Amino acid sequence: MCGIIGIVSDKGNIKGRIIEGLKRLEYRGYDSAGVAIKTDSKIFVHKKKGKVYQMEEELKGANFPSRVGIGHTRWATHGEPSDPNSHPHSDCRGEITLAHNGIIENYQELKEELRGKGHRFRSQTDSEVIAHLLEEYTGEGANFLDALKRTVNRLEGSFALVILNSKEDALYFARKDSPLVLGLGEGENFAASDVPAFLPWTNRVIFLENGEMGKLTPSGVEIYKFSGEKIDKPPTTITWSLAQAEKSGYKHFMLKEIHEQAKAIGDTVNPRINRDRNSVVIEELPISPTEINHILIIACGTSYHAGLVGKFYLEEIAGIKTEVDYASEFRYRKPVLPPSTLTIAVSQSGETADTIGALRKARQGSKSLAICNVLGSSITREADATLYTHAGPEISVASTKAFTTQLSLLLLLALYLGRERGIITPEQEADLVSKLLALPSKIEQMLRSQEEKIRQIGIEISSYRNALYLGRHLNYPIALEGALKLKEISYIHAEGYPAGEMKHGPIALIDESLPTVFIATESKVLDKVRSNMEEIKSRRGRIVSLISGKQPAIEELSDGVIRVPQVDEYLYPIINIIPLQLVAYYAADFLGHDVDQPRNLAKSVTVE
Repeated sequence: MCGIIGIVSDKGNIKGRIIEGLKRLEYRGYDSAGVAIKTDSKIFVHKKKGKVYQMEEELKGANFPSRVGIGHTRWATHGEPSDPNSHPHSDCRGEITLAHNGIIENYQELKEELRGKGHRFRSQTDSEVIAHLLEEYTGEGANFLDALKRTVNRLEGSFALVILNSKEDALYFARKDSPLVLGLGEGENFAASDVPAFLPWTNRVIFLENGEMGKLTPSGVEIYKFSGEKIDKPPTTITWSLAQAEKSGYKHFMLKEIHEQAKAIGDTVNPRINRDRNSVVIEELPISPTEINHILIIACGTSYHAGLVGKFYLEEIAGIKTEVDYASEFRYRKPVLPPSTLTIAVSQSGETADTIGALRKARQGSKSLAICNVLGSSITREADATLYTHAGPEISVASTKAFTTQLSLLLLLALYLGRERGIITPEQEADLVSKLLALPSKIEQMLRSQEEKIRQIGIEISSYRNALYLGRHLNYPIALEGALKLKEISYIHAEGYPAGEMKHGPIALIDESLPTVFIATESKVLDKVRSNMEEIKSRRGRIVSLISGKQPAIEELSDGVIRVPQVDEYLYPIINIIPLQLVAYYAADFLGHDVDQPRNLAKSVTVE
């Protein structure tokens, strides 16, 4: 995954704003960065391995009279991180320069063809072939849009492109299976991988569909299908404020986003509640609730863990057999989908390549529903219908508020289906809805009372090289997610396990050097959890417990305790993950790691 921004403007300061936009996109890739700025009839390119700020330092004092430029921050897929492999890339003459996000699957074939025609390549990337292909076609006398049309129709794979042509003060663009959004301002227009890149200057956007390309000038936009047919697309107004995309005084975006979860859950839940009856309102389903006899949830990473909790919700509350599958595995199998299957694709960004591929396969035999945080993203366009979380921009690579809003929406879906199918009564639904509506205030209460204790536990865990997270029933997926957060940002090896499976292997690892984090809040399986804790303690294991209510027996077994408020059993997964996110955050911060941009990871995996 990579981040792209392009600006064409009558207002000047192109260089400074491109770099500012890149900083807002650096969560999408940060092994190299570069800019290309058109000055008169030449294109100035500067690119460098490393972070955006390193490139910015080298450009201090350089001013360019220009109306158009592009920038790129890279997460390497083809070619190791290096200055030559950094974007933007140019043709042989330096007259065409572009930035690319995605993978060109047939680049080797195209590269050999172009080499045979005399083109010289400077990088190991797949992206550079696009610039040379454009050079080839413009050299045959075609205007630039025609050359772009011929080019995109020869590319196999995924791409979001922004392109400079030294002969014009214009920005060209194209999109297929990688995100690209246009921003419409006054006397200036933008193209970027994500809205926050240009949010300081406009909130009027056009989300491009697959197979669309076009041209931006300071005064307007032209959009065409890859076939050459011109189309009109009205802009959408984004309601995110600039402050939502900034740290707002927190040390890191991750800490800010952890603290935003109470509001994000409220923003996701409240619009779907009929307050007169405390009932759930969902009108988007592509299939009648009574016709659904099987649900398939497909997702990756954190969203997969949300799906595992959703399985409990949908089976226990809605009475529907539910399976959860890794999208990366599902897309390469020959799945058997029973009649009247509803496939639910869960993704924060809506651009995860494996989830998109799995959704396309599932749609061959089922109706589909997306649960997503990003308006107009690829998954929302591929699915038959979409339920949006309202988490706002999530900048930190390690997902936090996306997860808790996904859980909240999956619970709402289960309540709606359960009521419509007669599995639960309206009174049972209203009771759980009222408790869910009260959850944000309980989260805020927990953060006020427990954060300092959580910080100390995070610092303590930072001294270990391994950790084990255990939970049962609804809290087993929370153990998985808690362990994932620790390993993602602190680089401490952590495993999440069902507590009942501990005796089938992990117990062999237990000694005083392996801390075990137990999720031991009130539940129908709490006695079983306590029994597992006793097995750990008898082997001198160190225990940190997440508890609710008065649990003296568990506190006695624990070396550290984190308390969460008492809530309904179905709500514990939503509140329990938050202290575990903070444990991971404080461990990583104490170790001095880059919390928001952990090594080797990207926010959304838009390539396989």
